[in-house]
Amino acid sequence: MPAAAQRIAVVIPCFRVGGHAADVVAAMPECVERIYAVDDACPDHSGKTLQASVGDPRLRVLFHETNQGVGGAVVTGYRQALADGFDIVVKVDGDGQMDPALIPMFVAPLLSGEADYAKGNRFHDLEALAQMPRVRLFGNAVLSFMAKVSSGYWDVFDPTNGYTAIHAEALARLPLDKLSRRYFFETDMLFRLGTIGAVVEDVPMHARYADETSNLHIRRILVPFLAGHTRNFAKRLFYRYVLRDFSIASVELFFGLALLAFGLVHGLGHWIDGLRTGIANPVGTVVVTALSLLMGLQLVLAFLSWDMRAVPRRPLQRFRLRKQHLSLE
Repeated sequence: MPAAAQRIAVVIPCFRVGGHAADVVAAMPECVERIYAVDDACPDHSGKTLQASVGDPRLRVLFHETNQGVGGAVVTGYRQALADGFDIVVKVDGDGQMDPALIPMFVAPLLSGEADYAKGNRFHDLEALAQMPRVRLFGNAVLSFMAKVSSGYWDVFDPTNGYTAIHAEALARLPLDKLSRRYFFETDMLFRLGTIGAVVEDVPMHARYADETSNLHIRRILVPFLAGHTRNFAKRLFYRYVLRDFSIASVELFFGLALLAFGLVHGLGHWIDGLRTGIANPVGTVVVTALSLLMGLQLVLAFLSWDMRAVPRRPLQRFRLRKQHLSLE
């Protein structure tokens, strides 16, 4: 399918966004064919306000009877966009922090077939980081590292960035019912994209901070995010290195972890026993502990090197284009 034929839709989750959502819709570029605003049972009635104040014929407002969270709102928009036959779906928040004028930058790698999913990265421009609150800056750095480990996308940053674009070829393969419905949504998307082998690309961008109110509170999300990352990391290791492909990396991982565990338990046990009895441990005991720890660490580092090189590089779109080519022959 030629790039000119690609149809673009935008999803805007709306929950307590005040009058910002109308400004976001008004700023949508001409390349966007459809705008889905999802009122997530907003107590401020954002959806009805948009219907009354915005005359853009591209706008379609969807309503939730109960609040489902940002992830639930985006999934509703995704489903509708797929049902309506759109090729690329962009997600933009309704609070005005994301400039709709950047949409062509986000869809460019998808139109060219270089990526299946594009996401914003607010950390690319060091000068622009001065506008970001310090607490949010530190929190995003920590969350970015955790997301790299749990998703396997070692070359992306700023995982909680909600400015994204996804191709329908990847979107149709995602288990939308399993995606996190709350603030873990964007990070969970990366994990799910990794399970289908989608290519993800960072897009440098600026965030705009004005009078909008953030619904994200660090204390409230810390434990759920940690639990989510741990769960996804364990799943990723099982899917990638046991279920789908048992390779030399699998051997390095499991033997490395086993040696590290043995070294820690063996060494700690003998050290405590030595303190209790007052008798120094034999040289052999120390050597066994040290070798186990060193060999285990070396194997785990070798596994990490392998894992960092295993980031998906072939876009899923190429499979679609190959099928189209074969059907034409």
